[in-house]
Amino acid sequence: MSYLVNLNLKGRRAVVVGGGSVALRKVGGLLAAGARVTVVAESPHHEVRLLAAAGRLRLEARPYADGDLEGAFLAVAATDDEEVNARVSAEAGRHGILVNVADRPALCTFTLPAVVRRGDLTLGVATDGRCPALSRALREDLERAYGEEYGELTSLLGSLRDRLLTEDRPYEAVQRAIEAVYRGGALRLLAAGDREALRDLIWRACSLEWDK
Repeated sequence: MSYLVNLNLKGRRAVVVGGGSVALRKVGGLLAAGARVTVVAESPHHEVRLLAAAGRLRLEARPYADGDLEGAFLAVAATDDEEVNARVSAEAGRHGILVNVADRPALCTFTLPAVVRRGDLTLGVATDGRCPALSRALREDLERAYGEEYGELTSLLGSLRDRLLTEDRPYEAVQRAIEAVYRGGALRLLAAGDREALRDLIWRACSLEWDK
């Protein structure tokens, strides 16, 4: 059984070895997380080249070589060459670098869940690398069940939590108040655009005026 975590990659170096469509997906996730991305690939995807031209990442358009992971916090191997993937995994292991090898959980120190993002809300499904197809199918179910309004809900409740904490309320009391707002129908009121009822709900749950 794996231990699911959220990594803070902002400003950290991440190396992606490979330049195909799988590598491109990995790059997109890393850039979204604020990582400093380097791609090493003999034949980079044209979108990878565009990102490099725009200054979004560093591109080394050549074969992978030992030493390419120097200074990296995280590495991803996404080539169609099993030998290269194994070498990337081995180098990462020698230097204590987190590594993901696409579709090869035995070579990984971490695997990536299938995720649904709604603003600051992230929903993930993982099968410990056993069945990625199931993860993708369940992700599609989550996409249908959790619409964009959940991003707005997360923003609202996060701002409310911040404000309550500035009032030096006990942490447990803040948690109860936030849950009461959610359980009281905040999502439904947001979707309906009923701001007056939402303010009333927040007042009842938190004894707090709210103008958001």
